[in-house]
Amino acid sequence: MCTRTLWLDSDQGPIAGRNMDWAQSLGTNLWVLPAGIERTGIDKDPNPLQWQSKYASLVATAYDLATVDGLNEKGLAAHVLWLAESDYGERDPAQAGLSVSLWAQFYLDQFDSVEACVAFTGEHGIQVRPQGDPVSGRWSTVHLALSDASGDSAVIEFIDGVAKVHHSRDYTVMTNSPPFEEQLQHLGKYQGLGGDLPLPGTTEAADRFVRASYYLSRLPPADSPKRAYAALLSVMRNAAQPFGVADPARPNISMTIWRTLIDLTRCIYAFESSFSPDIIWVQMHKLDLTKSQKLDLSQEGLVGDMSNQFIPTPAFEFMSA
Repeated sequence: MCTRTLWLDSDQGPIAGRNMDWAQSLGTNLWVLPAGIERTGIDKDPNPLQWQSKYASLVATAYDLATVDGLNEKGLAAHVLWLAESDYGERDPAQAGLSVSLWAQFYLDQFDSVEACVAFTGEHGIQVRPQGDPVSGRWSTVHLALSDASGDSAVIEFIDGVAKVHHSRDYTVMTNSPPFEEQLQHLGKYQGLGGDLPLPGTTEAADRFVRASYYLSRLPPADSPKRAYAALLSVMRNAAQPFGVADPARPNISMTIWRTLIDLTRCIYAFESSFSPDIIWVQMHKLDLTKSQKLDLSQEGLVGDMSNQFIPTPAFEFMSA
């Protein structure tokens, strides 16, 4: 469930795309979260990670309880995707604890580049703690993708209780199972990517990884940002899961309920719901980043530039592990 891409050869700067695949509505809204907010990584924990946000961010939420996708004012983007193999280990109070609902938000709050995120992760013992989906009850086994305006990229996964960081500009695609190292090995089996197998066509995560990688590498440079956005959206739609009834034999595959596109240099954030033919976008330079604001995506008739349609609203409370 979910696909993330990063296009570095658009001639229009780095652009990230993301599909959100889920079994039911996440009640997603867009929020402006200002700098200066004090946060605690886990409530009632002996050693929670604590910080004050340095940077404002524009985020997409799940149930207005967690950040699952977003961009900060410095051009750093974060995307949370499902990974069934995630294993965060037993709680070790010697390490600072961080609820998975805040995982993406922590990096958006604190860092201006992927390199800075990776350096902090390697130098500090942070332990992400899973949570249950408040609607379905499914355990939140996820991994995290990061990208920035320079085109840098990283994938962070917790495997066997240890944070595995994959850091390279070459890591431009992420889906779901299997873990990232195995995805890279699998990729090399296909025509045009080092192997002999024909391009796969299913919506399984490993097939989406191959297909997104193949088509992303073959996108022609664009002569305008508008053309670049359309080109990357064509790849994201190719990797999407169509409408349909959930398949009990494939419990980790769900329909694509929305997708986002992020222009990392111009700080433009676009959102497309699968339940509407219209696309909306937000230009961060037009936002008042000094106060908490919300764009309610349940409204009818949303289309085009929504930068001036946010309503001042007290910031939501993150769900705690």
